[in-house]
Amino acid sequence: MRFPRNAKVLRSPLDAAPFAGVFVLLLMFLLLQSNFVYTTGVKIELPAAGALPGTRNPTVIVAVDRRGGLYFANQLVREDDLQRELAAVAQRFRTARQDVTLVVQADKTVPLESVVRLAELARAAGIKEILQATRPGP
Repeated sequence: MRFPRNAKVLRSPLDAAPFAGVFVLLLMFLLLQSNFVYTTGVKIELPAAGALPGTRNPTVIVAVDRRGGLYFANQLVREDDLQRELAAVAQRFRTARQDVTLVVQADKTVPLESVVRLAELARAAGIKEILQATRPGP
């Protein structure tokens, strides 16, 4: 027995307007994707510098914002707590027979005295090498 077909095969050309609209929306989302994501953290403008030497040692990072706040492991810390944390890190690497390097990410408006004070804290904690983080310059 033969059943009648109710479904018709698409015989007209596809309309490109819906596809173009979806493509434009996808393109907009991909291009503007970085503006939709909120990144947490401390806003720090690093000073610009040319090709400066790096280090092969393991690093620990301390950030200093423009108000002089110290950040270690993404947390705001006081100087005495920071010194204890740096001493613990230095001791852990010392037992592994490695030297650790402190990388200071200081805002370009931070006074030099704050960076020098941080260097003194690191030296007292047992860290021998200290580097200033910079962004690529001209």
